[in-house]
Amino acid sequence: MTLINRYILSTFIKITSLSLAAFVGIYLLVDFFEKVDDFLEHQAEAQYYFTYFACKTPLIISQVLPLTILMGVFLTLGGLTKSNELTAIRAGGISLFKIITPLLIAATVLSGVNFALNEYLVPAGTRTANHILRTEVKGKATSLTKRDNVWFRDNNALYHINLVVAEKKQLYGVSMYQFDQQLQITKRIDAVDVIYRDESWRSSSATVRQFSTTTGQLTAENIRTDLVLPLSKTPEDFGTSAGKNEELNFSQLRHLSRRMQQEGLDVTRYRVDMFSRLATPLACLIMAFVAIPFALQKSRNVNLALGISMSVLIGVAFFIVQSTLIALGYSGALPPFIAAWSANIIFLLFGLFLILSTRD
Repeated sequence: MTLINRYILSTFIKITSLSLAAFVGIYLLVDFFEKVDDFLEHQAEAQYYFTYFACKTPLIISQVLPLTILMGVFLTLGGLTKSNELTAIRAGGISLFKIITPLLIAATVLSGVNFALNEYLVPAGTRTANHILRTEVKGKATSLTKRDNVWFRDNNALYHINLVVAEKKQLYGVSMYQFDQQLQITKRIDAVDVIYRDESWRSSSATVRQFSTTTGQLTAENIRTDLVLPLSKTPEDFGTSAGKNEELNFSQLRHLSRRMQQEGLDVTRYRVDMFSRLATPLACLIMAFVAIPFALQKSRNVNLALGISMSVLIGVAFFIVQSTLIALGYSGALPPFIAAWSANIIFLLFGLFLILSTRD
């Protein structure tokens, strides 16, 4: 690595680190004032304050990282041009492409870091933060975050559920086993699907089997319609719901969408979120592409206020476009892959156009 590359990278890292710390701090401060009433109302212990926001930090970093890279590239190149350092570097025979290469490599590496955050730290951190707020602070029942092949005990009965679709208030492949004090099975209920309606879980058709308490032999079997299961849990108790798929990583979303597809269910939302797990980290690299031509065109007037304003405006524009396209994907107006990747493609082409149109 040449001295010039090290200098450019060191400047970029300093600006990006400061920007990341500032944005994360602002995000945490806003989130603190939104949640502090819940903590105070339930008289939560001090440790839960720190644990909750520490667990939210990976998600916050993942969300603001593209914006900080945008600001880092913009202010790095803008500062070099304003001080005439960029002119001196290019006068030495170094092309613009070689100057921006270390910035693009750094953005690519940070894209990989962002993907790792979304795949490993963000789901676990979000799950823990939601558990703290729901269970430890508000005192509600522990959520069952698993979506398929779920086993749990409720009202002296053992339940097995093949698939949970909490956002639709539906359970698929439900089996309930009741036992006596000697752990001898006395009753079994099998339902293909169960829906939460009128504050109870109901099955349109279920097979009910009765067993002898002495011999354990089957004594009766019949099919019941509109059967109410003695299940005390609500859809919220089954963990994540629509809009909270941050608790699931790419692998889990892919597995869940396949299971739901096998059951003949609509998997549009899950496939959109699944592809977004791949597309969103690459926004770091896309923001670097977009920042380069803006920094070169506005370089003579670059200052901190302008850099922050331009970065925020571009970041907000990207967020609006991405959110709109993902919403269209959720509604089925766009295929999941197109909905997840279109924002990246649009801004990538926009950035490449500006770079190619910039005078060398």
